[in-house]
Amino acid sequence: MFTTNEVILVQASFARLVPMQDAAADLFYGRLFAIAPSLRELFPSDLRDQKRKLMQMIATAVGGLNSLDKIIPAVKALGARHSGYGVTGAHYAIVGEALLWTLERGLGEGFTPEMRSAWAKVYGVLAATMQAGATESPSFARQNELGNICKDLRQNWLRRAW
Repeated sequence: MFTTNEVILVQASFARLVPMQDAAADLFYGRLFAIAPSLRELFPSDLRDQKRKLMQMIATAVGGLNSLDKIIPAVKALGARHSGYGVTGAHYAIVGEALLWTLERGLGEGFTPEMRSAWAKVYGVLAATMQAGATESPSFARQNELGNICKDLRQNWLRRAW
């Protein structure tokens, strides 16, 4: 699925990002909410735990690129959980954009076009796997329906409250 060079590029660049993972997580969520402010409501007000989970998930995925078949079940399960939080297919492109932007800022000139291409391919495969997990989940339709109902209720409450 991935070439040896793509795996090396992604793993080596992530290893360079690990020492600054807190700053990278700050950059990521800052960018995500800047380009899609409506996504902020899908997250808790305190993002500390979420930032830690993000970096752990990326580390697990990057570490598993040589044996993708071993992480696919976990990636699919992650996608199923995310659909329950209200994540839609359109959100994956926004997250990918924020991720690439974060890598570019965090790695600076070391983030080459070849590296960007490798990360884009890896993210594309992982995002597609998450989306497959969301749609394969037996409770996908129910979760999606409940997520939409909760979102509508929250938006209606906010309109009335303000």
